[in-house]
Amino acid sequence: MNTVFIIDDHPVIRLAIRMLLEHEGYKVVGETDNGCDAIQMVRECLPDLIILDISIPKLDGLEVLCRFNAMNTSMKTLILTAQCPTLFATRCMRSGADGYVCKEGDLSELLSAIRAVLSGYNYFPSQALNSGSDANSQELELFKAVNDRELMVLQLFAQGRTNKEIAKGMFLSNKTVSTYKKRLMQKLKAKSLVELIELAKRNALV
Repeated sequence: MNTVFIIDDHPVIRLAIRMLLEHEGYKVVGETDNGCDAIQMVRECLPDLIILDISIPKLDGLEVLCRFNAMNTSMKTLILTAQCPTLFATRCMRSGADGYVCKEGDLSELLSAIRAVLSGYNYFPSQALNSGSDANSQELELFKAVNDRELMVLQLFAQGRTNKEIAKGMFLSNKTVSTYKKRLMQKLKAKSLVELIELAKRNALV
């Protein structure tokens, strides 16, 4: 019986995933709503599969993913998120994820992805495999210069969070958040926070 660990900050989603997996014969060995606890708990139970959301507090999913990958275990990691695959799927692939599923999809897709990943295959949307030539392609090129941590900070700004709220949620100082904001404005060629937020929304970061 394959063991699974669930990391998502929405209790209703965790419950739905747990019920679905247990119905299909998987054993859920643990769950948590934040990145810090996830690192410790996963080290203790070493599941076959981790189902991970990107937008989680304390340590974001991309950072958590890198740390799991550094453990050099046989654990598989499947990203289940509402985040736009155009910006995030390739980053997750580079950070060691084995698959990427959008929450907007049907739950049957989650099961297909789980079976594929546990069988040793990757499961990613086409956006992660093809660099599209759409209207936002120039902006997407700019995003390549933005690192994972900066991208998570930008997303929080786009959600209307203040410097202070972002600092508290990500365990950073206010000064560090301000530095991230300056770097984002430089890399994305934005003249103000308003421009940054508009750019984030155009690229489905909210």
